[in-house]
Amino acid sequence: MEKPVVVSPAEWEAARAELLKAEKEATRSLDALAARRRRLPMVRFATTYTFDAPAGPRSLIDLFEGRDQLAVYQFMDNGPDHFCPGCTAFTDNVPPAALAMLAEHGISWATVSDMPLRQIEAYQAERGWTVPFVSSRDTTFAADCGADGGFLLSMFLRDGSEVYRTYSTTARGVDRLLFSHNIRDLSVYGRQEDWEDSPAGWPQHPTYG
Repeated sequence: MEKPVVVSPAEWEAARAELLKAEKEATRSLDALAARRRRLPMVRFATTYTFDAPAGPRSLIDLFEGRDQLAVYQFMDNGPDHFCPGCTAFTDNVPPAALAMLAEHGISWATVSDMPLRQIEAYQAERGWTVPFVSSRDTTFAADCGADGGFLLSMFLRDGSEVYRTYSTTARGVDRLLFSHNIRDLSVYGRQEDWEDSPAGWPQHPTYG
């Protein structure tokens, strides 16, 4: 396995300082994007869905748990006994402590899937997940969100009995939220996936391989 070039402490500090300039530029760009998100318009969203939940039927309003904001991750339905590896990795990266912190800031969380509730609960038990899961099977929720059979993260705002969608993202927009991915992006070998721009000789493999 190849390794980075070994240099003197002074050379390393100079190279690190140069990279830091680019990192600060990226941080400012991300701050500017976040500011633009805060200025996005919102769209009224239907509240007539009935989700199948462990404690019984729940509405979209119920998922807010009395808070003003709601984050919804839509977990792909790949059929009986088949589970999306990306959605699995994402859910592995959602610890209860983080959800408690979101709740303190007025944001509830729900993981929603078109999978039948029984299938969801069995997989939850297998993975040891405690995140709130509900089934949107036999509803148009996934289609209305535009998930189109894929995965999606949406943000909602509640104003009394009215619900609005304020943001959504998928693909790399969701991928970048994973704690483990962010730490691996800081490591010398990165994620070791074959789409990455890495030096020759660095270990790489297919994303889900």
